[in-house]
Amino acid sequence: MVLISSLCLLATLGGAQAGPVEVPFRLGERAIIVDANVNGANVSLMFDTGFSGSIVLNDSIDIGKATGEMNLRDFVGVFQAKTVKVKSIKLGSKVIDVTGMEAVQQPMGRGMSMGYNTHTDGIAGFELIHRNITRIDFQNKKFVFLPKSFDIDKLVPDNKRTFMCKLLPIGHNSLEMEVLTKNGGKMTLALDTGNAFYATTHKDVLERIGLWKLDQKPQFMRQSGVASGAVDSWSARMKDCTIFGVPVSDSIWDIIDAPSSSAEGDGTIGYGFLKNFNITIDYEKRRVFLENWSGKVTDDFVGEVGLGASYIATANGVYIYNVAPESPADLAGIKEGDMLLSIDGEDLSKQDFRKVEKLLEGPVGTKVKVVTSQKGAVKRYELERKLLVNDLG
Repeated sequence: MVLISSLCLLATLGGAQAGPVEVPFRLGERAIIVDANVNGANVSLMFDTGFSGSIVLNDSIDIGKATGEMNLRDFVGVFQAKTVKVKSIKLGSKVIDVTGMEAVQQPMGRGMSMGYNTHTDGIAGFELIHRNITRIDFQNKKFVFLPKSFDIDKLVPDNKRTFMCKLLPIGHNSLEMEVLTKNGGKMTLALDTGNAFYATTHKDVLERIGLWKLDQKPQFMRQSGVASGAVDSWSARMKDCTIFGVPVSDSIWDIIDAPSSSAEGDGTIGYGFLKNFNITIDYEKRRVFLENWSGKVTDDFVGEVGLGASYIATANGVYIYNVAPESPADLAGIKEGDMLLSIDGEDLSKQDFRKVEKLLEGPVGTKVKVVTSQKGAVKRYELERKLLVNDLG
């Protein structure tokens, strides 16, 4: 596959200029992980363009005394956290201009590390790159910080594998762009590398654009974790969308069953879509260039049985915290509060929710054997994996 190369274009511009700076990153499960040094402390951070600030760190990491407080907003709520003045940040060999930056510190526990299946101390936000012309190179697992002389307008999209997007004139340090639906509906969604799902919006947004009836009840409700807490959510199958100029014939979205915390944005486009592109961002010129390096715009759909479970130390076992109504697990009689003992014969001692989730998932139509303990009685089930989504037609 031949892609338009930002670096090749750089060589044609001529004249003396600083060269690009490359910073490697790792791909965790559904996330970019980058090593950094913040106020002298070495940390590993999940890179999140959906967070408009600079750094969020576990409060167990010493980067100095708290100097203030900050209100943080996620999909559904606002919460407060302590802040520390940022004196220095390095991403690899790239020294970041930290003028006016504050780092947020809050209790984060092991949740992020477990969720991404790699060690993570916190979050690196959009503020770290928005003063630079930056390429997020998923193909080669690196950031490329380009010089100011780089001209993004010289990149010519073919609208098949390469696309030029213009940022909407809204949002505070966010990458808000337009998504079109097959019925002519329009949504404003942010480019959000920190959203682990394919895309996330709200039920009231689907109602507004006519894809969901006001009195319609969603199937297969579950709990999704956001920074302000757990929220009810469900999956929807979206057909014939145009996401940031890219035609997508069929995709599955995460729908939050609560209003958005922001009147400007309708949600975000997440890692599941973005990982297929090399993304060049010029925030000053309000341009984003997408290069589809993978040849795909979605992953294969995955079958589920409707269980959410994770190891709970106080219960000394894997506790079932959610059973989606009308799912195979629910119809078989598995209950929230049961203990999950094994999946296809594999012992689940001290397994976190991501490992349990991966064992339960598989191709639609295949079967999985689970053993539970329900009020002390051992029960065995064979469950067929199904596509637990709400079809929007």
